[in-house]
Amino acid sequence: MIPLAIPNIGNREGEYLQACVQENYVSSVGRFVTRFENELATLSGTHSAAAVGSGTQALHLALHVLGVRRDDLVIVPSFTFIASANAISHCGASPWFVDVDEESWTLSASGVEKALLAKTRRVDGNLIHVPTGRRVAAILPVYTLGTVAEMDRLGEIARRFGLALVADAAAAIGVTYQGRPIGMCADLTTYSFNGNKTITTGGGGAVVGPDTNLVKRVKHLSSTARTSPDYDHDEVGFNYRMTNIEAAVGCAQMERLPEFLAAKRRIRDRYDVAFADIPGIRAFPRPISGEGAFWFSGLIIDDARLPSVKELCARLKERDIEARPFWKPVHAQPPYRDAPAETLNVTEALWSKIITLPCSTSLTDDEQCRVVDSLKPMLALL
Repeated sequence: MIPLAIPNIGNREGEYLQACVQENYVSSVGRFVTRFENELATLSGTHSAAAVGSGTQALHLALHVLGVRRDDLVIVPSFTFIASANAISHCGASPWFVDVDEESWTLSASGVEKALLAKTRRVDGNLIHVPTGRRVAAILPVYTLGTVAEMDRLGEIARRFGLALVADAAAAIGVTYQGRPIGMCADLTTYSFNGNKTITTGGGGAVVGPDTNLVKRVKHLSSTARTSPDYDHDEVGFNYRMTNIEAAVGCAQMERLPEFLAAKRRIRDRYDVAFADIPGIRAFPRPISGEGAFWFSGLIIDDARLPSVKELCARLKERDIEARPFWKPVHAQPPYRDAPAETLNVTEALWSKIITLPCSTSLTDDEQCRVVDSLKPMLALL
Protein backbone atom coordinates (compact mmCIF):
# COMPACT_ATOMS: atom_id res chain seq x y z
CA MET A 1 0.00 0.00 0.00
CA ILE A 2 1.21 3.50 -0.85
CA PRO A 3 -0.07 5.56 2.11
CA LEU A 4 -1.45 9.08 1.91
CA ALA A 5 0.86 10.83 4.39
CA ILE A 6 2.99 9.09 7.01
CA PRO A 7 5.91 10.15 9.22
CA ASN A 8 9.46 10.00 7.90
CA ILE A 9 11.44 8.63 10.86
CA GLY A 10 15.17 7.91 10.79
CA ASN A 11 18.07 6.91 13.02
CA ARG A 12 18.43 10.31 14.70
CA GLU A 13 14.96 10.08 16.21
CA GLY A 14 15.98 6.76 17.78
CA GLU A 15 19.19 8.25 19.14
CA TYR A 16 17.37 11.13 20.78
CA LEU A 17 14.69 8.86 22.21
CA GLN A 18 17.39 6.64 23.68
CA ALA A 19 18.97 9.72 25.25
CA CYS A 20 15.65 10.51 26.96
CA VAL A 21 15.59 7.02 28.45
CA GLN A 22 19.22 7.05 29.52
CA GLU A 23 18.88 10.49 31.12
CA ASN A 24 15.53 9.50 32.69
CA TYR A 25 13.76 12.59 31.33
CA VAL A 26 10.72 11.20 29.60
CA SER A 27 7.96 13.50 30.86
CA SER A 28 7.38 17.24 30.42
CA VAL A 29 10.82 18.39 31.62
CA GLY A 30 14.02 17.86 29.66
CA ARG A 31 16.57 19.38 27.38
CA PHE A 32 14.76 18.40 24.20
CA VAL A 33 11.66 20.42 25.15
CA THR A 34 13.79 23.52 25.63
CA ARG A 35 15.74 22.89 22.44
CA PHE A 36 12.61 22.25 20.38
CA GLU A 37 10.96 25.45 21.62
CA ASN A 38 14.09 27.49 20.86
CA GLU A 39 14.34 26.08 17.34
CA LEU A 40 10.65 26.73 16.67
CA ALA A 41 11.01 30.32 17.86
CA THR A 42 14.02 30.91 15.63
CA LEU A 43 12.28 29.40 12.62
CA SER A 44 9.17 31.49 13.28
CA GLY A 45 11.04 34.77 13.72
CA THR A 46 9.97 35.11 17.35
CA HIS A 47 11.80 35.18 20.67
CA SER A 48 9.95 32.31 22.33
CA ALA A 49 7.68 29.33 21.74
CA ALA A 50 5.49 27.13 23.93
CA ALA A 51 5.36 23.43 23.01
CA VAL A 52 2.11 21.66 23.93
CA GLY A 53 0.40 18.32 23.45
CA SER A 54 -1.51 18.95 20.20
CA GLY A 55 -2.38 21.53 17.62
CA THR A 56 -5.89 21.80 19.08
CA GLN A 57 -4.45 22.54 22.52
CA ALA A 58 -2.23 25.19 20.95
CA LEU A 59 -5.24 26.88 19.35
CA HIS A 60 -7.28 26.65 22.55
CA LEU A 61 -4.55 28.26 24.63
CA ALA A 62 -3.87 30.98 22.05
CA LEU A 63 -7.53 31.95 21.93
CA HIS A 64 -7.86 31.76 25.72
CA VAL A 65 -4.81 33.92 26.35
CA LEU A 66 -6.09 36.54 23.90
CA GLY A 67 -9.35 36.85 25.80
CA VAL A 68 -11.83 34.66 23.94
CA ARG A 69 -14.52 33.75 26.45
CA ARG A 70 -17.88 32.03 26.78
CA ASP A 71 -20.54 33.20 24.29
CA ASP A 72 -18.02 35.11 22.15
CA LEU A 73 -17.80 34.68 18.38
CA VAL A 74 -14.59 33.98 16.47
CA ILE A 75 -14.44 34.46 12.70
CA VAL A 76 -13.05 31.33 11.04
CA PRO A 77 -13.38 29.58 7.67
CA SER A 78 -15.67 26.59 7.42
CA PHE A 79 -13.19 25.21 4.90
CA THR A 80 -10.89 23.72 7.56
CA PHE A 81 -10.36 20.67 9.70
CA ILE A 82 -12.89 20.63 12.53
CA ALA A 83 -10.16 21.17 15.17
CA SER A 84 -10.10 24.89 14.29
CA ALA A 85 -13.73 25.22 15.36
CA ASN A 86 -13.37 22.82 18.29
CA ALA A 87 -10.68 25.01 19.84
CA ILE A 88 -13.13 27.92 19.72
CA SER A 89 -15.77 25.76 21.39
CA HIS A 90 -13.29 24.75 24.12
CA CYS A 91 -13.26 28.44 25.08
CA GLY A 92 -17.05 28.36 25.38
CA ALA A 93 -17.27 30.52 22.26
CA SER A 94 -18.74 29.79 18.82
CA PRO A 95 -17.39 30.05 15.28
CA TRP A 96 -18.70 32.64 12.85
CA PHE A 97 -18.06 31.13 9.43
CA VAL A 98 -16.76 33.25 6.55
CA ASP A 99 -15.88 31.93 3.11
CA VAL A 100 -12.41 31.32 1.70
CA ASP A 101 -10.76 32.90 -1.31
CA GLU A 102 -11.17 30.77 -4.44
CA GLU A 103 -7.54 31.19 -5.49
CA SER A 104 -5.80 30.44 -2.18
CA TRP A 105 -8.38 28.43 -0.19
CA THR A 106 -7.62 30.68 2.79
CA LEU A 107 -9.93 33.01 4.71
CA SER A 108 -11.15 35.82 2.45
CA ALA A 109 -10.06 39.18 3.87
CA SER A 110 -12.67 40.98 1.80
CA GLY A 111 -15.30 38.56 3.08
CA VAL A 112 -14.27 39.21 6.68
CA GLU A 113 -14.36 42.98 6.19
CA LYS A 114 -17.74 42.84 4.48
CA ALA A 115 -19.22 40.68 7.25
CA LEU A 116 -17.91 42.94 10.00
CA LEU A 117 -19.18 46.10 8.33
CA ALA A 118 -22.61 44.61 7.64
CA LYS A 119 -23.24 42.58 10.78
CA THR A 120 -21.52 44.32 13.73
CA ARG A 121 -21.72 47.51 15.75
CA ARG A 122 -19.85 48.91 18.72
CA VAL A 123 -21.72 48.71 22.05
CA ASP A 124 -20.09 49.84 25.32
CA GLY A 125 -16.63 49.27 23.85
CA ASN A 126 -17.42 45.78 22.53
CA LEU A 127 -17.89 44.74 18.91
CA ILE A 128 -21.32 43.09 18.83
CA HIS A 129 -22.63 40.70 16.18
CA VAL A 130 -26.07 42.25 15.67
CA PRO A 131 -28.01 39.10 14.62
CA THR A 132 -27.00 37.20 17.78
CA GLY A 133 -26.07 39.96 20.24
CA ARG A 134 -22.76 38.21 20.92
CA ARG A 135 -19.33 39.82 21.22
CA VAL A 136 -16.91 39.25 18.36
CA ALA A 137 -13.53 38.50 19.91
CA ALA A 138 -11.08 37.29 17.27
CA ILE A 139 -10.28 36.34 13.70
CA LEU A 140 -8.82 32.87 13.10
CA PRO A 141 -7.41 32.39 9.58
CA VAL A 142 -6.21 28.91 8.62
CA TYR A 143 -3.12 28.45 6.48
CA THR A 144 -4.72 25.82 4.27
CA LEU A 145 -2.22 23.24 3.01
CA GLY A 146 0.52 25.51 4.34
CA THR A 147 -0.47 28.58 2.29
CA VAL A 148 -0.46 31.77 4.36
CA ALA A 149 -3.67 33.83 4.24
CA GLU A 150 -3.82 37.56 3.40
CA MET A 151 -2.24 38.40 6.73
CA ASP A 152 -1.32 42.03 6.05
CA ARG A 153 -4.91 42.84 5.20
CA LEU A 154 -6.39 40.64 7.92
CA GLY A 155 -4.05 42.27 10.43
CA GLU A 156 -5.26 45.71 9.38
CA ILE A 157 -8.89 44.60 9.71
CA ALA A 158 -8.23 43.08 13.14
CA ARG A 159 -6.63 46.30 14.37
CA ARG A 160 -9.41 48.48 12.93
CA PHE A 161 -12.14 46.47 14.62
CA GLY A 162 -10.19 45.77 17.83
CA LEU A 163 -10.02 42.00 17.38
CA ALA A 164 -7.37 39.45 18.31
CA LEU A 165 -5.70 37.65 15.40
CA VAL A 166 -4.75 33.98 15.84
CA ALA A 167 -3.26 32.04 12.92
CA ASP A 168 -3.85 28.31 12.55
CA ALA A 169 -0.56 27.36 10.88
CA ALA A 170 -0.96 23.65 11.60
CA ALA A 171 0.42 22.69 8.19
CA ALA A 172 2.69 25.70 7.52
CA ILE A 173 5.90 24.93 9.39
CA GLY A 174 8.90 26.53 7.69
CA VAL A 175 7.11 28.89 5.29
CA THR A 176 7.38 32.67 4.89
CA TYR A 177 5.00 35.50 4.01
CA GLN A 178 6.15 38.63 2.19
CA GLY A 179 9.69 37.65 3.10
CA ARG A 180 8.87 37.41 6.81
CA PRO A 181 8.75 34.36 9.08
CA ILE A 182 5.11 33.56 9.74
CA GLY A 183 5.39 33.87 13.52
CA MET A 184 5.26 37.64 13.13
CA CYS A 185 2.01 37.71 11.12
CA ALA A 186 -0.51 37.36 13.96
CA ASP A 187 -0.82 37.99 17.70
CA LEU A 188 -0.25 34.27 18.16
CA THR A 189 0.41 31.50 15.65
CA THR A 190 -0.06 27.79 16.25
CA TYR A 191 1.49 24.65 14.77
CA SER A 192 0.52 20.99 14.75
CA PHE A 193 2.95 18.07 14.78
CA ASN A 194 0.48 15.27 14.20
CA GLY A 195 1.77 12.18 12.42
CA ASN A 196 0.61 13.34 8.98
CA LYS A 197 2.23 16.79 9.20
CA THR A 198 5.49 17.75 7.45
CA ILE A 199 7.37 17.20 10.71
CA THR A 200 5.95 15.24 13.62
CA THR A 201 6.47 14.68 17.31
CA GLY A 202 3.96 11.82 17.27
CA GLY A 203 1.33 14.33 18.37
CA GLY A 204 2.09 17.76 19.68
CA GLY A 205 1.67 21.41 18.85
CA ALA A 206 3.17 24.78 19.64
CA VAL A 207 2.33 28.47 20.04
CA VAL A 208 4.61 31.29 18.87
CA GLY A 209 4.17 35.04 18.63
CA PRO A 210 5.96 38.40 18.61
CA ASP A 211 4.89 39.24 22.19
CA THR A 212 7.10 37.21 24.52
CA ASN A 213 4.80 37.84 27.48
CA LEU A 214 1.84 36.31 25.66
CA VAL A 215 3.85 33.19 24.83
CA LYS A 216 5.08 32.97 28.44
CA ARG A 217 1.47 33.09 29.59
CA VAL A 218 0.59 30.27 27.19
CA LYS A 219 3.42 28.19 28.63
CA HIS A 220 2.38 29.01 32.19
CA LEU A 221 -1.23 27.99 31.60
CA SER A 222 -0.16 24.82 29.78
CA SER A 223 1.69 23.75 32.94
CA THR A 224 -1.37 23.90 35.24
CA ALA A 225 -0.59 27.56 36.08
CA ARG A 226 1.87 26.35 38.69
CA THR A 227 3.97 29.07 40.35
CA SER A 228 6.24 27.07 42.67
CA PRO A 229 7.39 23.53 43.50
CA ASP A 230 5.07 23.68 46.52
CA TYR A 231 1.98 23.18 44.39
CA ASP A 232 0.93 26.82 44.27
CA HIS A 233 -1.25 27.74 41.30
CA ASP A 234 -2.40 31.28 40.54
CA GLU A 235 -5.32 30.54 38.18
CA VAL A 236 -7.17 27.75 36.41
CA GLY A 237 -4.62 26.14 34.13
CA PHE A 238 -4.37 23.21 31.76
CA ASN A 239 -2.20 20.12 31.62
CA TYR A 240 -1.20 20.63 27.99
CA ARG A 241 2.55 20.06 28.16
CA MET A 242 4.63 18.37 25.50
CA THR A 243 6.80 15.53 26.79
CA ASN A 244 10.57 15.38 26.41
CA ILE A 245 10.11 12.17 24.39
CA GLU A 246 7.88 13.96 21.89
CA ALA A 247 10.24 16.94 21.72
CA ALA A 248 13.19 14.60 21.09
CA VAL A 249 11.46 13.32 17.96
CA GLY A 250 10.67 16.91 17.02
CA CYS A 251 14.30 17.99 17.33
CA ALA A 252 15.41 15.20 15.03
CA GLN A 253 12.67 16.12 12.57
CA MET A 254 13.68 19.80 12.61
CA GLU A 255 17.15 18.81 11.44
CA ARG A 256 15.52 17.42 8.29
CA LEU A 257 12.91 20.14 7.72
CA PRO A 258 14.59 21.64 4.62
CA GLU A 259 14.77 18.15 3.11
CA PHE A 260 11.11 17.50 3.92
CA LEU A 261 9.93 20.83 2.48
CA ALA A 262 11.90 20.19 -0.70
CA ALA A 263 10.28 16.75 -0.99
CA LYS A 264 6.81 18.25 -0.60
CA ARG A 265 7.56 20.77 -3.37
CA ARG A 266 8.87 18.05 -5.69
CA ILE A 267 5.79 15.90 -5.11
CA ARG A 268 3.45 18.82 -5.84
CA ASP A 269 5.41 19.75 -8.98
CA ARG A 270 5.28 16.21 -10.34
CA TYR A 271 1.55 15.88 -9.86
CA ASP A 272 0.92 19.27 -11.43
CA VAL A 273 2.98 18.40 -14.48
CA ALA A 274 1.61 14.87 -14.80
CA PHE A 275 -2.04 15.94 -14.82
CA ALA A 276 -1.69 19.33 -16.53
CA ASP A 277 -3.10 18.11 -19.84
CA ILE A 278 -6.10 16.20 -18.43
CA PRO A 279 -9.43 17.92 -19.25
CA GLY A 280 -11.85 18.47 -16.39
CA ILE A 281 -9.36 18.71 -13.53
CA ARG A 282 -7.40 21.50 -11.84
CA ALA A 283 -4.29 21.57 -9.69
CA PHE A 284 -4.18 22.63 -6.05
CA PRO A 285 -3.51 26.36 -5.54
CA ARG A 286 -0.04 27.76 -5.07
CA PRO A 287 0.78 30.68 -2.78
CA ILE A 288 0.85 34.07 -4.48
CA SER A 289 3.14 35.63 -1.88
CA GLY A 290 5.82 33.77 0.01
CA GLU A 291 6.74 30.10 0.09
CA GLY A 292 4.15 27.41 0.63
CA ALA A 293 4.57 24.19 2.55
CA PHE A 294 2.59 22.09 0.02
CA TRP A 295 1.50 19.87 2.90
CA PHE A 296 -1.02 17.86 0.86
CA SER A 297 -1.14 17.41 -2.90
CA GLY A 298 -3.92 16.30 -5.16
CA LEU A 299 -6.47 17.33 -7.75
CA ILE A 300 -9.76 19.17 -8.14
CA ILE A 301 -12.27 17.11 -10.14
CA ASP A 302 -14.20 19.82 -11.98
CA ASP A 303 -16.09 17.84 -14.62
CA ALA A 304 -19.23 16.04 -13.48
CA ARG A 305 -18.69 13.43 -16.21
CA LEU A 306 -15.59 12.18 -14.38
CA PRO A 307 -15.85 9.64 -11.56
CA SER A 308 -16.62 11.12 -8.15
CA VAL A 309 -13.88 11.61 -5.59
CA LYS A 310 -15.35 8.79 -3.53
CA GLU A 311 -15.28 6.45 -6.53
CA LEU A 312 -11.72 7.43 -7.44
CA CYS A 313 -10.55 6.75 -3.87
CA ALA A 314 -12.21 3.32 -3.94
CA ARG A 315 -10.65 2.41 -7.27
CA LEU A 316 -7.20 3.55 -6.17
CA LYS A 317 -7.56 1.52 -2.98
CA GLU A 318 -8.07 -1.56 -5.15
CA ARG A 319 -4.62 -0.80 -6.53
CA ASP A 320 -3.12 -0.45 -3.04
CA ILE A 321 -2.98 3.35 -3.21
CA GLU A 322 -4.45 5.46 -0.44
CA ALA A 323 -6.28 8.62 -1.53
CA ARG A 324 -8.90 10.56 0.38
CA PRO A 325 -11.53 13.26 0.06
CA PHE A 326 -10.80 16.63 1.62
CA TRP A 327 -12.31 18.06 4.80
CA LYS A 328 -16.07 18.16 4.97
CA PRO A 329 -16.87 21.82 5.81
CA VAL A 330 -17.35 22.53 9.48
CA HIS A 331 -20.70 24.28 9.02
CA ALA A 332 -22.07 20.98 7.67
CA GLN A 333 -20.99 19.06 10.79
CA PRO A 334 -23.73 18.41 13.42
CA PRO A 335 -22.09 20.38 16.27
CA TYR A 336 -21.88 23.54 14.15
CA ARG A 337 -24.97 23.56 11.93
CA ASP A 338 -26.52 26.40 13.95
CA ALA A 339 -23.40 28.56 14.13
CA PRO A 340 -23.54 31.99 12.42
CA ALA A 341 -22.36 31.81 8.82
CA GLU A 342 -22.00 34.12 5.87
CA THR A 343 -22.57 32.95 2.31
CA LEU A 344 -20.12 30.09 1.70
CA ASN A 345 -20.28 29.73 -2.07
CA VAL A 346 -16.62 28.85 -2.61
CA THR A 347 -16.57 26.34 0.22
CA GLU A 348 -19.78 24.65 -0.91
CA ALA A 349 -18.65 24.40 -4.53
CA LEU A 350 -15.13 23.23 -3.81
CA TRP A 351 -14.81 20.74 -0.99
CA SER A 352 -16.46 17.68 -2.55
CA LYS A 353 -14.35 17.97 -5.72
CA ILE A 354 -10.98 17.60 -3.98
CA ILE A 355 -9.02 14.35 -3.92
CA THR A 356 -5.78 14.18 -1.94
CA LEU A 357 -3.04 11.91 -3.25
CA PRO A 358 -0.03 10.21 -1.61
CA CYS A 359 2.44 12.89 -0.51
CA SER A 360 4.60 11.48 2.28
CA THR A 361 8.07 13.03 2.31
CA SER A 362 9.42 9.49 1.87
CA LEU A 363 7.37 8.92 -1.32
CA THR A 364 9.71 7.60 -4.02
CA ASP A 365 9.69 8.58 -7.68
CA ASP A 366 8.59 5.07 -8.62
CA GLU A 367 5.71 5.18 -6.13
CA GLN A 368 4.53 8.53 -7.41
CA CYS A 369 4.71 7.26 -10.99
CA ARG A 370 2.57 4.33 -9.91
CA VAL A 371 -0.02 6.74 -8.48
CA VAL A 372 -0.04 8.81 -11.66
CA ASP A 373 -0.18 5.79 -13.98
CA SER A 374 -3.04 4.28 -11.96
CA LEU A 375 -5.10 7.47 -11.77
CA LYS A 376 -4.70 8.87 -15.28
CA PRO A 377 -6.83 6.22 -17.06
CA MET A 378 -9.62 6.84 -14.55
CA LEU A 379 -9.73 10.51 -15.59
CA ALA A 380 -10.05 9.94 -19.33
CA LEU A 381 -13.18 11.57 -20.77
CA LEU A 382 -14.75 9.79 -23.74
